[in-house]
Amino acid sequence: MNKLKIPENHSGISKTLRLPDNVIDDIQKLADNKNLSFNKTVIALLKYSLENLDDNDRELLEKNG
Repeated sequence: MNKLKIPENHSGISKTLRLPDNVIDDIQKLADNKNLSFNKTVIALLKYSLENLDDNDRELLEKNG
């Protein structure tokens, strides 16, 4: 299984997300336990998810992206 790697720094575009309370709580707990910002933790989780899409979703992303 692939390992989650937390990025050092980044620049980017600001977006607003509406997330369920339980998801926010879990991400915040993970960030706190790793002594990381909430934002860095979310970015790492999203990157990992995008890099590990199933084949059908990967094809859709590449086809439309």
